[in-house]
Amino acid sequence: MTIPRNTPNPSPGSRWRKLAACAGMLMAAGLGLLHGAPQASAAEPAKKPNILLIVADDMGYSDVGAFGGEIETPNIDALAQRGLSATNFYVAPTCSPTRSMLLTGTDNHVAGFGVMSEYTGPQQKGKPGYEGHLNQRVTSIATLLRDSGYHTYMAGKWHLGEEKGQWPADQGFERDFTLMQGGGSHWSDMGYPNPQHPNLTFTRNGKLLDKLPDDHFSTAAFSDFITQSIDENKADGKPFFAYLSYQAVHSPFALPDDWIDKYKGRYDQGYDALRAERLARMKAMGLVGADVSLAPRMPNVPAWDSLTPEQKKISARKMEVYAAMVANMDHHIGRVLGHLKANGQLDNTLVLFFSDNGAEPVELLELAASVDPAMKVWLEKNWDTRPENCGRKMSVCDYGAAWAQVGSTPFNYFKHYTAEGGIRSPLIAAGPGVVSDGQTTRAVLHVTDVVPTLLELAGVSHPSQRGGSDQAPLTGKSMQPVLVGKAQDIRSADEWIGWELFGNRALRQGDWKALSLLKAAGGTGEWQLYNLKDDPTESRDLASSQPAKLAELTRLWDLYASQNGVILTGDGPFKGRK
Repeated sequence: MTIPRNTPNPSPGSRWRKLAACAGMLMAAGLGLLHGAPQASAAEPAKKPNILLIVADDMGYSDVGAFGGEIETPNIDALAQRGLSATNFYVAPTCSPTRSMLLTGTDNHVAGFGVMSEYTGPQQKGKPGYEGHLNQRVTSIATLLRDSGYHTYMAGKWHLGEEKGQWPADQGFERDFTLMQGGGSHWSDMGYPNPQHPNLTFTRNGKLLDKLPDDHFSTAAFSDFITQSIDENKADGKPFFAYLSYQAVHSPFALPDDWIDKYKGRYDQGYDALRAERLARMKAMGLVGADVSLAPRMPNVPAWDSLTPEQKKISARKMEVYAAMVANMDHHIGRVLGHLKANGQLDNTLVLFFSDNGAEPVELLELAASVDPAMKVWLEKNWDTRPENCGRKMSVCDYGAAWAQVGSTPFNYFKHYTAEGGIRSPLIAAGPGVVSDGQTTRAVLHVTDVVPTLLELAGVSHPSQRGGSDQAPLTGKSMQPVLVGKAQDIRSADEWIGWELFGNRALRQGDWKALSLLKAAGGTGEWQLYNLKDDPTESRDLASSQPAKLAELTRLWDLYASQNGVILTGDGPFKGRK
């Protein structure tokens, strides 16, 4: 369903965002006039749109203003206001599985990331779909677009294979400035907070970098590289595909000095009050139903009022820095969009923005202490673990499960989980062929839908659709009918989407969802059943009252596992927990 946004009446002094938000795409070759897109003359072929794909790292569903957040994100909100927002856009529970699907249009178990490479279990090692890099069964969207006449650029986090031959330069990107690992320092020191692997790996245009410029700050540097790459080839008139894969807002949190106190005092009220505020705002904006209640506070998260004054001070400071990091990312997104506008390129550029998974609940220092006390000692010796240094160079700082649950408002859980808080992402689309009046769609969309959409936009077929190809077929479907306002959904009531990561499982068909979370992850270890239309926060398990429906969905999950080669072992971050 596509619906107009409701505009709340702000009380004096409150900061309501202008609505808008998510999903996007376009105009395929030969479609002619779509929602005001200029029509080429008979003698002049339609110019293919540019594509700017912006991915935030570990950002929560409700963090940006267009999705109910109090953080100032005027540039992202403006995208939503002139485009389309999707409230039912799904990704994987963690980053590299999502990114493998984003770039290939196939399930992560097919593309090579059935599990994050860091957690590959002995039964999974060496098996098809568990290579830990994009395998030979898939072709990246960068390769396909490059071969069809697009310039292809990438800046930011890769996390899809660190060995030579697995880099962006080997996957269709003609220019890249890339962080190979999943995260680490945002500064020039190239530090990684792990004694077994203390340094990050960067490439520039397919070559290893020995050092970074002294003034390197990830969000600014990656934004600069994209605009420079676009400028270098602007004169030849070819369209571009730019993948701006921010390291922000992945921990350790980091900000320049002039940003670090932007939200000083803003979060002194605590996470319980802020979460309720976000839900009220989301209801007023029409993002969720008026009868939606918050998922219960996680059992390991204490009530804000039970914290000591010192605990409140430290906790609020971490959220202050995180919020400023989101705002800083928005600032640099605005710089990129402003540059395109000044160059006369923005009107012909499709922009997609979303987060790769739910908010990150893990605190690195706590994790180190529980897994390996020696690692905690190493961190305290080589990094700055003082709370008052949060956000500055060499600081180890993240905000933990309490604030991650705020980021997931109103949903249950967060990153690492197949619950809604881990796999729903705020998708925003704007540009050629996308409805342009700030509507919201509730269509069920998935990250694998991006590749088919872009291929349709560019008028390119997928290798699997050509005779004699050994490439895996696309899993996703083109979002184009929803993006142009021609359809309310791209999936029928019978179609379904499946998930598995670290042994946590899920399957959604229509409004129904089957969910199984490991006991070690805090779940029951059994299949549960939810009607997301009535219960988006997964608070009312209907397994016992609707056994036939649950059996139907679990049979479909078994089919999903069989079709995609899922090896269900439970290996991952929850293994060994009780």
